[in-house]
Amino acid sequence: MIRAVAILILALAAWPAAAQSLQAQYAAFLENSIWPDAELAGVSRATFDKAMGSKRLNTDIPGLVTPGSTEPPRQMLQAEFSEPAKYFNERNLGYVTSTGRSLAGQHARTLAAIEKKYGVPGRIIIAIWGRESGFGRVKIPHDAFQVLGTKAFMSTRPDLFRRELINALVIVQTGRAKPQEMRSSWAGALGQPQFMPSSYLQYAVDFDGNGHADIWSSTADTLASIAAYLKTFGWQDGRDWGFEVTVPASVSCALEGPDRGKPIAEWEKLGVKRVSGRPFPAAEAGREGFLLMPAGRSGPAFIVTPNFYVLKEYNESDLYALFVGHAGDRIQWGDKTFQAGWGKTDSMLRSDIAAMQRAMEKMGYDVGGADGLPGFRTRRSIGDWQQKNGRQPTCFPSNALIRAIR
Repeated sequence: MIRAVAILILALAAWPAAAQSLQAQYAAFLENSIWPDAELAGVSRATFDKAMGSKRLNTDIPGLVTPGSTEPPRQMLQAEFSEPAKYFNERNLGYVTSTGRSLAGQHARTLAAIEKKYGVPGRIIIAIWGRESGFGRVKIPHDAFQVLGTKAFMSTRPDLFRRELINALVIVQTGRAKPQEMRSSWAGALGQPQFMPSSYLQYAVDFDGNGHADIWSSTADTLASIAAYLKTFGWQDGRDWGFEVTVPASVSCALEGPDRGKPIAEWEKLGVKRVSGRPFPAAEAGREGFLLMPAGRSGPAFIVTPNFYVLKEYNESDLYALFVGHAGDRIQWGDKTFQAGWGKTDSMLRSDIAAMQRAMEKMGYDVGGADGLPGFRTRRSIGDWQQKNGRQPTCFPSNALIRAIR
């Protein structure tokens, strides 16, 4: 007992010294590595010191690693994978749709002007606004410079966050924002549309005409900036994002993905039908559509258009893009839920899913990387593996499947 207490005392005594050492390394990193790049980008010493001076590491940010490490962060490996159904809980959807409907009416003239200029429907813009920042009502908690500096020093993608830190300094240097206005999420995303600094510099719009693209407090600038972003990435005016469908057993769930598209008329010939019973719009018949089954055979299925993948440019998650599209539809046309329910899926660790993905990669499957998240490449690879091994394709992981593949 005495020995254990002594060890604990020594550990506690050493912890502040270790933290102090890490902070000293961080200060040297900012001075010797970040400042020269900032100076080359046109950032003055006064701006740099005002933004970065006395900044301390924020080691509470998720996903950090030892400086210089390329290993996945420990908490990611231990995190439980959240089943798709949880993403669409009615509390979140109901808030975005009911509040979004009210705000769409309140800002109807602004949205109409934005849609005329960029071709992006107001319902989609409002849905993203609601999803990203609760329509600007969610408090943005972090100092962007502290977050970006910490992640440039202690993340598995230091080069990305290093660039974003320099971009954030450029925003202040060029007078687009004051250092104290640079509030961000834990990932370094800024303002109501949650733009990374590079996205702000490229896509932020001064739509209210006051000479300043203000995504922190201007609703008009926020909404127009979201539309400008989507338009730049290829939003097709006049097309929807997608349609909920039924997929017969004769159509493999492994046909999913943006690289396996077919004219929508061909999907119809295969027996894929809209759940509403209505035919697909006539204008869509010859256009390309893509199968989306985000929970495999355990949830709703969709034929999506290229606009769905533009939404994924905003956030690479299939579930995010689906949430935005669905919420937008409900904002404009009423609270209709998905007709197919979300089936129960196993509680799984991301580390176990990642191990399965690595095993499949060794077999030659393209799973899109061993990140512990079952994206479309993983889902369809599971379907292909199941079919080759005499199983009914489900195109979604389970604990039993993980054990079988590993």
